[in-house]
Amino acid sequence: MNENGDEQALRAKLAELTQEHRDLDMAIAALVASGANDQIQLTRLKKRKLQLKDQIAQIEDDLLPDIIA
Repeated sequence: MNENGDEQALRAKLAELTQEHRDLDMAIAALVASGANDQIQLTRLKKRKLQLKDQIAQIEDDLLPDIIA
């Protein structure tokens, strides 16, 4: 695959992860708002959200060109 194809694949993955991150954010907010006291589920959702945030940051770093200062 060429460089442009790699970049397109990374951008597609970034969009997918960003959407999943937003969905988890809404799910967490809904769980908290419902008053459900399911701390295990809440912890799992928050942990997954943090994993997604790390993956998103890594892809964004990969997409940014290296700048020599």
